[in-house]
Amino acid sequence: MLKKGDPSEKLYTRMRLWESNDSYVVEPTDGSSGSCFSVSRLDGSISLLDEVPNSSEGGRAQPKVETIFGVVGILKLLAGSYLFVITERECAGSYLGHPIFKVSKLKVLPCDLSLKNSPEEQKKMESEFSSVLKVAEKTPGLYFSYDVNITLSAQRLNDLGDESRLLPLWRQAEPRFLWNNYMLEVLIDNKLDHYMLPVIQGTFQNFQSAIGKDTIDVTLIARRCTRRTGTRMWRRGADSDGYVANFVESEQIVQVNGFTASFVQVRGSMPFMWEQIVDLTYKPKFEIVKPEEASRVAERHFLDLRKKYGNVIAVDLVNKGGGEGRLCEKYASAVQNILSDEMRYVHFDFHRICGHVHFERLSILYDQIKDFLVKNRYFLINDKGEKVEGQTGVVRTNCIDCLDRTNVTQSMIGRKMLEIQLQRLGVFDADQTIHSHSSFDDCFKILWANHGDDISLQYSGTPALKGDFVRYGKRTKQGIINDGIYALQRYYLNNFVDGTKQDAIDLLQGHYIVSVSRDMAPTKPQGRVEAIASFRLALALILMGFFFAMMSLRRVRLDVWHVLFSLFWAGLSLAIAGFVKANGQVFCNRPRLHKPAC
Repeated sequence: MLKKGDPSEKLYTRMRLWESNDSYVVEPTDGSSGSCFSVSRLDGSISLLDEVPNSSEGGRAQPKVETIFGVVGILKLLAGSYLFVITERECAGSYLGHPIFKVSKLKVLPCDLSLKNSPEEQKKMESEFSSVLKVAEKTPGLYFSYDVNITLSAQRLNDLGDESRLLPLWRQAEPRFLWNNYMLEVLIDNKLDHYMLPVIQGTFQNFQSAIGKDTIDVTLIARRCTRRTGTRMWRRGADSDGYVANFVESEQIVQVNGFTASFVQVRGSMPFMWEQIVDLTYKPKFEIVKPEEASRVAERHFLDLRKKYGNVIAVDLVNKGGGEGRLCEKYASAVQNILSDEMRYVHFDFHRICGHVHFERLSILYDQIKDFLVKNRYFLINDKGEKVEGQTGVVRTNCIDCLDRTNVTQSMIGRKMLEIQLQRLGVFDADQTIHSHSSFDDCFKILWANHGDDISLQYSGTPALKGDFVRYGKRTKQGIINDGIYALQRYYLNNFVDGTKQDAIDLLQGHYIVSVSRDMAPTKPQGRVEAIASFRLALALILMGFFFAMMSLRRVRLDVWHVLFSLFWAGLSLAIAGFVKANGQVFCNRPRLHKPAC
């Protein structure tokens, strides 16, 4: 086990929420003797209370009461504030001996009574924000612990000094992975340490399996970075500070016979400024933004990685040809001046080498990076809690989305490192692999398949593609069919849903500066086309056109005139499709708020 600290401020694990006409009162009910606090429903101001106010005084109505399991924070908007609380949780497993919980239900409570006397325009703006926060309530993949700081890897937890261990969990937290960092500010100002629950977004998977007389516990945890978070098409590449989209730290932990070993990998978008503008095409063009800045942005990104993880090997899985090829060339040239023994770049054309079924050819990539993995090792502590060795470098993997190809590759690397660890700990013989133990192998595959699905759901809205290989060790017909379905779902979500979702993410992370003088993005006056434009209507007309075209073709042998009818319906469908493409921005669900301040 890792060295334990005793934080000076224990978190409350169960509370009672009193909802009255003018305030929300949060009262600890887990046996703690701490103070309650109230949040005014008029302006969101906080007051400390020694006890819950007597609701029977003055003939006031009885408040609504419910049990909550955590206060996530308070979000301040234009005329009011919003209190975020956890109303349902489920135990997801344990992290280094401490229980980990998943948020099953998040509730947003408005403190906006002052809006009654606000101008109509402000009411309208706040209404827009409120509707966006309804989307935020459904944020997937939120995890927390009352006892251990899950924003830190096992190695970083072990390296904490004695003084840091005594700090409240939120003070120990890694800001990059603290999902509610921005929403905690009001609680911090009011010194409510007992209530400040660090939350991460990511995934937590765990299984136990027996091999001989040994019981092996394997955990896989993902932590999503909040610096450039968002949805698939709306957050690409890097910002000017080098923070990249879909940056995720994945930590694989094995515990056996009192020993604990941890191995960390990261994924993230290509670290220069590029984008894809949603325009209803299936695969919008890749655009490189400020190409002259690419080298500087990449250098800042990798400098930050080296400070946090040590040596870095960047594994680039994108295609050499087509639109991806342009990005690949820019990536390779952007890192050219910073390559060294401590910073390596490896390109592996995943689709050309592995195709759509031969993923076992990833062994070619492993042979290219094996020396780096062996040299930079993993974190290990013995059965006495002593650090035996540390991980001194990290593999950074990317494809275009950093989802599908990336997850297949990371699962392969995780498998190889786990085999090395279990051989060292005496569980495996030198020639044994995970494949040698079918039950353990099945559990490991499911672990990484679920890991990939969860990360993909948070970024793209669907499970990962190629997940059948990770889950079963081979490509299946059903898996290929599912990939087609998920690809169509991603197309729909990227174009017609993710704009609002991106607004919600940016609000929660404080990426919009909200003030009374700041209006919503001006709405363009709608012309005749925009007023009647509807994607569903256009799609229905296209499908109808192709249906009649096919029906006419079937009857050509009976009547030659049906050739002309077929050409007419097919031409009409293509014309509508062309119109939809040309007017893509009319149909797309674009973010409604201002451009982020960062």
